[in-house]
Amino acid sequence: MDQKVKQVTHKLLPAMAHGAITKLFTNIWFVKGAMKMPMLMPMKISRSMVIIKDADSGELTLVNSMRLSEAGLAELEKLGKVRNVIRIAGYHGRDDGFYRQRYGASIYAIKGQVYIRKFDHESNPKEYMQADIYLGKDSPLPIKSAQLKIFESSNPPEAVLLLQQDGGVLITGDSLQNTAEPDEYVGFLAKKMMGKMGFFKEYNVGPGWLQFAKPDAAEIRTLLDLEFEHVLPGHGEPVIGGAKEKFRPVIEDKLKGGH
Repeated sequence: MDQKVKQVTHKLLPAMAHGAITKLFTNIWFVKGAMKMPMLMPMKISRSMVIIKDADSGELTLVNSMRLSEAGLAELEKLGKVRNVIRIAGYHGRDDGFYRQRYGASIYAIKGQVYIRKFDHESNPKEYMQADIYLGKDSPLPIKSAQLKIFESSNPPEAVLLLQQDGGVLITGDSLQNTAEPDEYVGFLAKKMMGKMGFFKEYNVGPGWLQFAKPDAAEIRTLLDLEFEHVLPGHGEPVIGGAKEKFRPVIEDKLKGGH
């Protein structure tokens, strides 16, 4: 069963630079922007958010939430009322609480995910908030015709969300990425460090996720059991058309850092 927990008040972080909200499919939009990594030497990196509209109610669900500017929020509100936020990436979620406070949105996260400011999930970190509902692999979702796949071997847990439309639209967090080169939201330090770590590649399995969350390579390869034509990543550009076959070589290759 889903686990409903009490809300926790926490400090909200400001909006950062972002681009326009772009429609990709019927009732699906995508927006890219910047964030600062919570490190000793903060790095500015690029991230993405997906917006899904319920065709019947007109309500919105956000995946990989990103706080928008007031102008961006005005555009978002034109699409519908923000009702839900789904956290699929174990290292994401910093802006989930903003949408709960601003719109009263329900926050969904994967069981085992913890909201913390740092990357150390092993030393009893202090949570800055909790989700409203925690999801397991068979939990009902607030999106029609959607399937959740959880990487159980990942620490913290990671998931992908598959929308059953347009041949299959796969939404990812840190697992599948598509960043051929740094975009305008990537800072100088990040360009240097992330370049050395192998982040700037098309159709990539996230190097940081492999190194720090250490998912099982065999479990990652079960992505190929899913039917999808498109990937909307938490980092990088959308892959529209033929996405499964574009990602197949890297998924089937030796995944450096994974078990």
